[in-house]
Amino acid sequence: MTAAQRGAEGESSYGPTVADVVGRALADLGAGHVFGVVGSGNFVLTEALRRGGVPFTATRHEGGAATMADAYTRMSGRTGVVSLHQGCGLTNAITGIGEAAKSRTPMIVLTADSPAAALRSNFRIDQDALVRSVGAVSDRVYSAATAVADVTRAFRTAATQRRTVVLNVAIDIAAAPCSATGPVVAVVAPARVRPDGDSVARLAETLCAAKKPVFVAGRGARSAGPDVAELARACGALVATSAVANGLFADEEFALGISGGFSSPATAELIAGADLIVGWGCALNDWTMRHGRLIGPGTRVVQVDDDIDAIGAHRPVDFGVLGDCAATARDVLAELRSSASAGQIGYRTGDIARRIAKSSRWQDVPVSDSSTTERIDPRVLTIALDEILPPERIVSIDSGNFMGYPATHLSVPDEFGFCFTQAFQSIGLGLHTAIGAAFAQSRRLPVLGVGDGGFLMAIAELETAVRSGLPLVAIVYNDCAYGAEVHHFADADHTTVTFPETDIAAIAAGFGAAGVTVRTVEDLAPVREWVERYRTDGQSRPLVIDAKITSDGGAWWLAEAFAGH
Repeated sequence: MTAAQRGAEGESSYGPTVADVVGRALADLGAGHVFGVVGSGNFVLTEALRRGGVPFTATRHEGGAATMADAYTRMSGRTGVVSLHQGCGLTNAITGIGEAAKSRTPMIVLTADSPAAALRSNFRIDQDALVRSVGAVSDRVYSAATAVADVTRAFRTAATQRRTVVLNVAIDIAAAPCSATGPVVAVVAPARVRPDGDSVARLAETLCAAKKPVFVAGRGARSAGPDVAELARACGALVATSAVANGLFADEEFALGISGGFSSPATAELIAGADLIVGWGCALNDWTMRHGRLIGPGTRVVQVDDDIDAIGAHRPVDFGVLGDCAATARDVLAELRSSASAGQIGYRTGDIARRIAKSSRWQDVPVSDSSTTERIDPRVLTIALDEILPPERIVSIDSGNFMGYPATHLSVPDEFGFCFTQAFQSIGLGLHTAIGAAFAQSRRLPVLGVGDGGFLMAIAELETAVRSGLPLVAIVYNDCAYGAEVHHFADADHTTVTFPETDIAAIAAGFGAAGVTVRTVEDLAPVREWVERYRTDGQSRPLVIDAKITSDGGAWWLAEAFAGH
């Protein structure tokens, strides 16, 4: 039952403890899904959320829960919740919380805390300091009298400021008698900042003067895709995205794909040839701009963002526009039309259209196949899987040397088809990401691209996928190593980062998933059979593809990542 439905039935009282009130208040405010490991400290909190109608998924590790909630929030547009025990439960989750905080994911981490007087408690740590150290907001429920107000404040901070908020509830406070009348109602939608007239006029004038404009949209523009695309058509701009916004312009004729380390040669050349680059809700950081190499000599740079601190944070800009991306695009388009300046050709010529159609996608770049009878070229593998797997998919990526292959060679239908938890650059988050994304987009096939190191690091959550009946396809790019270090430290002793051959398909079968070992394209036949069952019978058993891949000698995106480090 939703909060709106409960409200329609009239007010109701719930208690009798703070824990009951906190859980039900979060449910009323719109929590979408809760992930966690339940212990004595968070048991009642979790049960209250469940009674409020919020679905709960029990995970095998708190780190998995945090990243699942992160991915769920990114891909659903609703607020995910993590439920944790005090002390060790929070420390186990901290890497996932750090990833979410760095990505400005608006989610709630609901954690128990030790009583203030329990100075010798085994669970006692400085939770506030730990949370703040990774960039999240630490808040707490202070008393029974303020419980509803405290929850509302935390939820509003998460939603309106796009912050990851850790809401601490000391177990003595949680157990205190409390009663509240529900449902709890609060305005939690972020304010839409409209740009000022002078900024709109300046951007319109700059677009009119540009001969080869390029728009690069980031995560902050994911809700503004149609508006930004319409403005691009009006001023002749090509459109690209940062990695986290991949898929935003999937149906646009003049879309270049991802800008940055994952750009195809044609895409990189076209962006570098621009005389104007406009970032829409995009940090224009070193990854997206290849450490500035995608900005040509004399190219003007403009940044549109509703966060003033984001403008110019990573590189100098000619000017910034403070405003919501959709509102700004609409106002600038109106300005162009009022001055009869809309409709210019700009960068959108017939030759450019043909070039984009022919070579902007990595799938269209010729491959010098390095496959042997024992190992398959990762590009050949991924291109084949792109054809085999249903197009209505949601692709999640772990971190590592392999990561460019699924990011560049697996197509996605739109901006809700790609989940990229890479702000912390931690390996081992990919499986968690894929599970959280799967709950957010349940009608799409969840696909995971992961290295053998990251997959084995997170392997416990494969049981969560099996238990949850997720039709997850995990593509494990298995080079028996932490490949990034092997290639980065090319002349070093690699015994610390290489490992014996591991039968990951057999391990997957032990968890209850289907497992297949792939060394050649012919070995993909069981994958085709699995997909056919998925299409006809609603296959709900995860499939793990243990792909024994050839060495690429160090991927080009890896060189980009290590540049300057």
